[in-house]
Amino acid sequence: MQTIYADGVANITLIDGIIRLDLVNITQVEKDKANIRQVGALALSLPGLLRTHEQLTQAINKMVEDGILKKNDAQQVVTDGSFSE
Repeated sequence: MQTIYADGVANITLIDGIIRLDLVNITQVEKDKANIRQVGALALSLPGLLRTHEQLTQAINKMVEDGILKKNDAQQVVTDGSFSE
């Protein structure tokens, strides 16, 4: 089994009932712009995406309960390699 480290996802598409996500790494940040590089791809069925969402939500909620993470009202969004709020 191969392990791929990714800083995030990009180019989320739905084609013929399959969700495709590009896995990306941030390679460099220059003048508030992040350069990203695709390192892999993930394809999920719609039911698989919903199960993954539920599992990630449960994991995040557990980390909040355990004090590992703090919930923040402001969310940071990555678009086209640049960060915005």
